[in-house]
Amino acid sequence: MITVAKPFLPKKEDFNKIIDEIWSRNFLTNNGPVLQQYEKQLGGFLKTDTPCVVGNGTLALQFAIRALNLKEEVITTPFSYVASTSSLVWEHCKPVFVDIDENTLNIDPTKIEEKISTKTTGILATHTFGNPCDIDQIHKIATHYNLKVIYDASHCFGTTYKGKSVFEYGDISTLSLHATKLVHMVEGGAIFSNNTELIKDTRFMRNFGHNGPEHYKGVGINGKNSEFHAAMGLAVLRYAQDILEKRKADYLYYKERLSDLNLKMQQLNTKAVTNFSYFNISFEQEDDLINAMKFLERKQIFTRRYFYPSLSKLHYLTPQALPITENTSKKILCLPLFFQMTKGEQDFICDTLIQSFNR
Repeated sequence: MITVAKPFLPKKEDFNKIIDEIWSRNFLTNNGPVLQQYEKQLGGFLKTDTPCVVGNGTLALQFAIRALNLKEEVITTPFSYVASTSSLVWEHCKPVFVDIDENTLNIDPTKIEEKISTKTTGILATHTFGNPCDIDQIHKIATHYNLKVIYDASHCFGTTYKGKSVFEYGDISTLSLHATKLVHMVEGGAIFSNNTELIKDTRFMRNFGHNGPEHYKGVGINGKNSEFHAAMGLAVLRYAQDILEKRKADYLYYKERLSDLNLKMQQLNTKAVTNFSYFNISFEQEDDLINAMKFLERKQIFTRRYFYPSLSKLHYLTPQALPITENTSKKILCLPLFFQMTKGEQDFICDTLIQSFNR
């Protein structure tokens, strides 16, 4: 059986060495020394300021919304994981969807201005599959209308834009460190900003607002992460460069093997170096996707319709007509990609997919 994803695991001895240190200190959470070390090394590897690490990527988005004091309407994308929209709703904001560019799969910047109203306070854009948005155009629009910008960069570990980490852009960018991501800490997320005051605010938020044992700086919740999760994060981070290089090689091999099929692939931003986080293919018709998916499953190859359905279909939102997203989301399939994947497994996936087209 070939699953669509599989977590990367470091050498046990690497992980256990850090666990032994935690055991001897008996300091398990509350911004411990391993977590602090992980935050510094994470920022160092990504060439950014030290981020704020929290319990998961969804908390990172929620804290970002709170730190920027977003209210009322927020422009966002309907082609993303549900967390980017549900976080806005959870924080009492109204998501206003803008249709995507069918080639890049990112929010279409040429359609943003027509959705801005007197109630708009920000833009929350997703770098879809680790492929950066048109950051320059979004910045221009945000500056003109005095809007805050959050980038959901959950998929973007290692991605750069114009020679700098993609986390250097926007008012705040967030990262997921969930087990299925390229580089992870089992469960976790991180908040990045060039504004040190915003990072300080999120550090208070993740620890109930505590400003010392008897004082509080605003409202906070329990958004912390543990020493054990940070231990996995540190152990995995040692392999980050190997993971990125392997993922790029596997992505390019898929692209080469499947180039003769009648498939469309995501157009990558020419100003960026992506991390090749996901390999997605777009079929001409939804029926073609379903038939290929079923054929692959019969051979014990499991794929994922990512992201489907369009977030504009969420039952707790007012319906919005987004023809490109709704059409695109029906036709995109992500193929298996994980560090342990062998060339033989990849050939089997490609051969099976080619066979499904030739039936």
